[in-house]
Amino acid sequence: MTGLILTGLLGGCSVHKPVSTATVKPKAQPLPKMVYIPPPRLPGQLTVDNILQDYSAYTSRKLTPYFAKANVSYPPREVTFIALKQEKKLELWARGTGEFRFIRDYDIKAASGMAGPKLRQGDKQVPEGIYRIEGLNPNSHYHLSMKINYPNEFDLFHAGQEGRTAPGSDIFIHGKAASIGCLAMGDEAIEELFVLTAQVGAENVKVVIAPHDPRAYPLEADAKALPQWIPALYSMISREIKALSPGMKSTKIGNTPLSAIFSSETRVKYFNVKESPLCMNGSC
Repeated sequence: MTGLILTGLLGGCSVHKPVSTATVKPKAQPLPKMVYIPPPRLPGQLTVDNILQDYSAYTSRKLTPYFAKANVSYPPREVTFIALKQEKKLELWARGTGEFRFIRDYDIKAASGMAGPKLRQGDKQVPEGIYRIEGLNPNSHYHLSMKINYPNEFDLFHAGQEGRTAPGSDIFIHGKAASIGCLAMGDEAIEELFVLTAQVGAENVKVVIAPHDPRAYPLEADAKALPQWIPALYSMISREIKALSPGMKSTKIGNTPLSAIFSSETRVKYFNVKESPLCMNGSC
């Protein structure tokens, strides 16, 4: 009798629920951010060809999908950069055999000054106008830099008319996140912009710098705060931007009246001013 009871108890202990054999899929891990480390080079002795050798494959892999989405060949025939000071954005537009198309935009990491053109050396203003790239600097203190042709003919003409003998110079689009009168784009962005400009040819690159996006609301000048020729300049800038993007309207900013921006009592510095002597005398 006792043996039967023990057998029953042991039999009861051996009964268990079957264990599921279904495979548990591991959770997908986020891909690490792609970081490119170029080969070591001697500082101060880089050439544009060195930069292309070091960065062109890497930057092309990043840019090609944007161009493919816009249905523009890479590298394109022509490029236009639209810098919007208030929005802190730089738009990349390009075309191959057809019309210009929007490719992508970049954050402007830092600039200095406020809405309105550059008028003189040391005013810390980012210029406003239509410019060209006149030089590529692979040995910049700000990683890489591209010099724009400020002052151009328009700037020099009005400086001469007004007796301004030192309108300033040495304006760059560069890396890092500090600037006096330049556009600081960060290192990753300037690598893409620099390589693209070198591939396309600086003569095929235009730079349009505006106080804000004229597709959102018109560029207007406060006659009390700015020179009388500013309406003509803003008309040129507006036509240039709208010709690139007919029918496109920015939705990035509200309907702030421009008088609130240009009023001498309420002028606002849209960007942090970060002093640095390294951009002086063409050393950006």
